[in-house]
Amino acid sequence: MNNNLVVAVIGMGYVGMPIAIEFAEKVEVIGFDINKEKIENYKKGIDVTNEVGNEIISKSTVNFTADKNDIKKGDFIIVAVPTPINQDKTPDLEPLKNVSKMVGENIKKGSTIIFESTVYPGVTEDVCIPILEKSSNMVCGQDFYVGYSPERINPGDKVHKLSNIIKVVSGINEEVTSNIADLYELIIDAGVHKVSNIKTAEATKVIENSQRDINIAFMNEVSKVFNRMNINTFEVVEAMNTKWNALKFTPGLVGGHCIGVDPYYFLYEAEKLGYESQIISSGRRINDSMVQFVTENLVKQLILADKKVKGSKVVIFGITFKENTPDFRNSKIIELIKLIEDYGIEVVIVDPVVNEEEIKVQENIKITDYKSVNDADGIIFAVPHKTFENYEKKSILNMFRNNSENNVIIDLKAQYKSLYINTPNLLYWNL
Repeated sequence: MNNNLVVAVIGMGYVGMPIAIEFAEKVEVIGFDINKEKIENYKKGIDVTNEVGNEIISKSTVNFTADKNDIKKGDFIIVAVPTPINQDKTPDLEPLKNVSKMVGENIKKGSTIIFESTVYPGVTEDVCIPILEKSSNMVCGQDFYVGYSPERINPGDKVHKLSNIIKVVSGINEEVTSNIADLYELIIDAGVHKVSNIKTAEATKVIENSQRDINIAFMNEVSKVFNRMNINTFEVVEAMNTKWNALKFTPGLVGGHCIGVDPYYFLYEAEKLGYESQIISSGRRINDSMVQFVTENLVKQLILADKKVKGSKVVIFGITFKENTPDFRNSKIIELIKLIEDYGIEVVIVDPVVNEEEIKVQENIKITDYKSVNDADGIIFAVPHKTFENYEKKSILNMFRNNSENNVIIDLKAQYKSLYINTPNLLYWNL
């Protein structure tokens, strides 16, 4: 590691961009993305991810570029591109295959390519390396080197940041692993954890998120049962968490590009090997069923409030896959909107965090100012963005069509229970 080192980061999204920013404090950094509009925003000092902020972006020395020829400058090339799933829930490796081909065509001899994209064990060595070798006309382990280090960034989390999350690292041999560890130690204050091989590192990421998925599924199943028992799940959780070894998981909609996706990568490879997962697949089924569960309870509450379901108006607060991030990829709220609309209910979306233009173009969803709504029959607090805490109760209640009649509030995370639980003419429900 020296001052002449050049690190190229491929993919300037929620994962790649913060990595590029951190490395730029230590070495020369190329920040590449095929999205020219995104690159131009970064050059103007606009953080489209809201992960590090405009001020840091504008002061950074990262060379943001959409020119793939710039990748050739990289001594280390870090790949951080999305790994989504297909409609049939199987892994979609096309983005990873495409970037492997592009990198292979634009690497210099002696470079080390580090994949951070989440995959099932074996993808780096069985899929990516052959593509790199073919497109570069070079041999891995002789002309260039490969490693894997799973991304562990938690989008929107201002406490658990890149620098204070231990980095798992691996390479095609011990020397490459050591070099990759030295590289990340430049920016990771928490240190690195070396594992013996690339497959182990790949497995680490998919199992981390599969474990979380299973635990949330348990709480979602509990929530369904407690709903029939007329027991408030979050009150049970609050009491349960007084014990030192409680895991503190809560029920909710599981979306996004990690927890809602990664288990399918594990299931895919397990089934290829002839093993049918029981627990992980059950967890996925339960979590995927929660959108229907929420929709059914919204309809039930509207009926109990003497509302005519068809023709009602419901306002949903939050459309991103989690709080305090503009990322709406694989957001379950989008699925929730479609199910609610199937009942003939008009849906209005309030979300000051999401990028209005992007979600309009990609999902044809319009974002509305909550102050312009005065004819709602129900409100769903779906994603508890911190900014919603500044909305006054009076302003929220003024969104209803008639406060002298019964109205409905669905509070998925029970964040606003103390405000609305005992409000007259208001039916309150949470998971």
